[in-house]
Order: sequence, then C-alpha cells, then structure tokens
Amino acid sequence: MANPRTKKAAASAKTSTTAYSIPVWRFALVLCVFVSLIALVAGRMGYLHLVQQSFLAAQGERRMVREESIAAVRGDIKDRNGEALAVSSPVMSLWLNPKLFDASNAKQLASSLGISSKRLIRRLKRNKNQGFMYVKRHLPPELAQKILANKFSGLFAETEYRRFYPASSVTAHVVGMTNIDGKGQEGLELAYDDWLQGSPGQQRVVKDLLGNVIKQLNVSAIAKPGNDLKLTLDLRLQYLAYRELKAAVQAHKANWGSAVLLDARNGDILALVNRPSYNPNNRAKLTPKSMRNRALTDMIEPGSTMKAFTVAASLKDGKYTPDSVINTSPGYLRIKRKTIRDHTNYGAINLTKIITKSSNVGVAKLAHEMGAEKLWTMLHSAKLGQATALGFPGEAVGKLPYPQSLDKLGLTTLSFGYGLAVTPLQLAQAYTAFANKGCVQEARLILTNAQVPCDQIMPASVAKNMTEMLETVTQKGGTGTRAKVEGYRVGGKTGTSHKVGKGGYQDSEYTAIFAGIAPISDPRFVLVVVIDQPQGQEYYGGEVAAPVFGRIMEEALRTLQIAPDQSQDFHVAEVSQ
Repeated sequence: MANPRTKKAAASAKTSTTAYSIPVWRFALVLCVFVSLIALVAGRMGYLHLVQQSFLAAQGERRMVREESIAAVRGDIKDRNGEALAVSSPVMSLWLNPKLFDASNAKQLASSLGISSKRLIRRLKRNKNQGFMYVKRHLPPELAQKILANKFSGLFAETEYRRFYPASSVTAHVVGMTNIDGKGQEGLELAYDDWLQGSPGQQRVVKDLLGNVIKQLNVSAIAKPGNDLKLTLDLRLQYLAYRELKAAVQAHKANWGSAVLLDARNGDILALVNRPSYNPNNRAKLTPKSMRNRALTDMIEPGSTMKAFTVAASLKDGKYTPDSVINTSPGYLRIKRKTIRDHTNYGAINLTKIITKSSNVGVAKLAHEMGAEKLWTMLHSAKLGQATALGFPGEAVGKLPYPQSLDKLGLTTLSFGYGLAVTPLQLAQAYTAFANKGCVQEARLILTNAQVPCDQIMPASVAKNMTEMLETVTQKGGTGTRAKVEGYRVGGKTGTSHKVGKGGYQDSEYTAIFAGIAPISDPRFVLVVVIDQPQGQEYYGGEVAAPVFGRIMEEALRTLQIAPDQSQDFHVAEVSQ
C-alpha cells in the first residue's frame, strides 16, 4: 500500500513542472522581435553608410571643418634710401565666445591683460547671446600665448598685423596712418591703400566642439603681401628739417609752421614737415589740429615772395632788364583810397634793387605797365592756384583771380602777393622755375625712374637773371641776410603777409615766409619755410623764416655733399651781364 505522503509529493512536483514550461510559440515571437531589431539596425547602418554617406559627410564638415582667412602683410613704405617709414609686424588679437566662456574667469583674464574687470564683465553680459567678442587686439605674440596657456574655455586668438612707424611724428603727415583693421586713414596710407594692402589667403581647418583647431586640411589660397612704396623723401633731411622747424615754432610761439625742400632738377620732395605733428604709434592724444598736413592743405597769401614772379614777367615781356630804373618816389602809391607804401623812399632804383629791398611801389608800377593778363599768365603758368599732381588726400587747390576780375587795386596787391592763395608746396614748386632754367618741375612724392617733363614758363636767361637778383636779398642790404649759408651762394625772397580776420586784414597777425634756392652757381634745391603767427618783436619773413631756411639748407647741402660755390663774391653790377 502506497504511502500517502509519497503520492502527495509526486503530485506536487508534477504541478510545478507544468507551471514553468515556456510555450514554443512565445519563444518564436521573442526571437523574431530580436532578429527584426537587429535587421532594422543593420539596415539603418547600411542605409546611412551607403545611401546617406555623402550627405552626412557634408554635414559633418559643416560642423567641424571651417574656412579661415589668412592675414596678408601690408606693403612697407620706405624713403629714397630704403629706410623704413611704415612697416607691419605680426601681432595676436584675443577674442572669446561669451556662450562658452566661464564668467568666473573674467577677473583673472582682465588682470592678465591689464584691463578693467568690471568693464569686461559688463561687456560679457551685454554680449551673452553672441558668439564673438574681441577682448583685446594687437597684443605681442608672447603675451597672447602666455594668456592662452591658462586654457580659458571660449577664449581664442587670431594672427593680425599692426602698422608701426619708425620715424613717428617726423613723417606722420606724409606717410599717414591706418586704422586698427589695417585700412589707410590718412596720408599716403590712404592715397595708396589699394596698392599697399595685400590679398588675404584661405585655409581649411578642423575644429572641435570648443572651436579649437585640431588639424589644418589644406591652403586653398596663399596670402599675397602688399606692394612696397618708395618715396622721394630723404629721411636724413626730413629729420633735420623737422628739428629746425620745431625749434622755430616753439621759439616764436607760432600757431604752426611748414617747410618743403625740393630737388629742382626732377621735382623730388626731399623733405616735407609740419608743426604741430602727432605720433601715429600712440594715438591717445590725437587732435585734428595736429593731423593737418599744412604744407598741402593750408593756404596762405604768399606776400612779397610773389615779387620775383612780377619782376620775371617784366623781364620776359622784353621791355625791361635787371638794370632798368623805376622811380618809386615818394615811397608810396595812392590807389582808390588805399595807400601802398615802401619801408622808406628808395627813389629811382633798378629792378634788381626792387627785389633786394622788396619795394611794393616798384612792383606795383611794373604790374600796371605790363597789365593784368601778362602777370596772371606768369602766375598761372607757374602752377599757382592749382593742385599739384600728387593726388594727396585733402590737398588744397589754391586761388588765383582771373585777370578780368582785377581792377587797378586788385592788380597792385596781386603784384606783391595779396589776393591769391597758395599752399607752401605750390610755392616751392613754382620757385623751381628760377632754379631749373625757367622750367617749372612738377613736385612728386613717389620715386620712379621716369622723368616728368617740366613746363617752360620763362627763357633760361630770365631765370638766370632772377637767381642772381634773388641772391642780393641774402647779401648786405637785403631783407633776407639771415638766410645766408657759409661757403655757398644762396638766393631767395622774404615774405610777410597780414593774416585775414573777421574785420579784414589784422594789423598784429602775420605769416612769415622765405622761399629760396641754392647753390646759385648751379641751382639744385628749392626750400620754402612758412611760420604762421609768430609772437613777439620779430615777425618779418627775414627775421623768422629766413634763419630756418639757412639752417636747413646748410645741412642739406652738406649732407648730400654738394660742392661749395667756386666764387662767393657777387656784385650787383654783374646782373646785367
């Protein structure tokens, strides 16, 4: 007889086995689901790899591969001897992505750069939704690398070029300057901006999520540097002219001053300086007044320096010689309720002494004799009242009244330099006619091998007579004796013109001028010096401008090793020979 406990246990075991068995159909269903999922994933991978491969690759490149610009170095500006006047040096500019930058690092970053942390934080808040913000530009590369070593998230650097001017304020008005982006803003930097700036290059790089460059793929375009610009300036002469002009402006407490030195043979501008000036390397104290290139932008009434052209027009007319006598008694001339005076009654004097003594009455009578048309023709052919061929930004055109508009008084004042307006450069250019055998040589700043043709405005014989007459101005009894240069024969003409104010010509405000040439035996240089509103007891051109002319001309002649004149003796009687 079976044990009841044994039967119960067997029954229980049978029930348990039946409860944990898995139906075949359920297993098959799960297996099918897994196989389907694997097939789906494999199919998707195959689809993406085979069908969408090019699309996905392009999308990946969009997010990781970038086209970057390669900065091009700007061309150098040099003087005639190859001395650098403007160069570009590599610098680094730091920028950041405010979205990625941790603001808690702002104080440390600002301290490293020497900038205000409060200002940087304010800028970060203001640009928090932007992806780009400059932190500081044009840093020395070593400083930028030191800051980048801190590995601030979102902080990046780019290579740029900064313009540097070795001669600083000495050449500032000629060379000009660029802005922070390397675009010309003043002077030749502006006039020749297209010539100087190069063509930037292009490269493809791979960047990570934070914008760091991982790899350079290729360079699609090589950066091409800009073209160099070689000027006619001689930096040695530029320095000495600037030094003498600066000293004169300070000594006489003048408003401003300019000096222009030309090579009369080819029109090369060897020196062109102005005071006040500015430092293009440090623009913290930049003012519009100091930026004016007054030798080209400011117009003056040239005063008695025009008497040389009035006398030259008379000689060209053929009715006069240097020995022709003009009666200037009683030392004044009454025209339309205006009195034209000389410093004293010179009486009957020849044309040479009219230049020597700077007689207003003498040149006025010459002008009346020849007429307005002939005087105007001489002045116009000398390119007075006309812009030069430099193409310099902001250059003044000048003013020369037409002969039809000149009455008797207008013709009189024009004969000794009133009623017209010229720049110091135009005046220097006009005086090349006396130094260049009667031929006006166009001024130029860019050094080329091409010879610019000159305009013959008077016979060579007239020009020779004029140079000899102008020499008497610097000799005993002349108005410009302070312009003399030891060992050389020099000539020129003083000018002292009243300034124009609200109520007309001012009795106590003057412009002192000296225009001259050297050496007389073989004229080479023309130099014009203008000192505006000198203060104190001395204000005449012979007292203020002539000494500056003498010092600059002396150093120019010796620096360029021009041989002294064979004979320094000169007698007025020789003029007629």
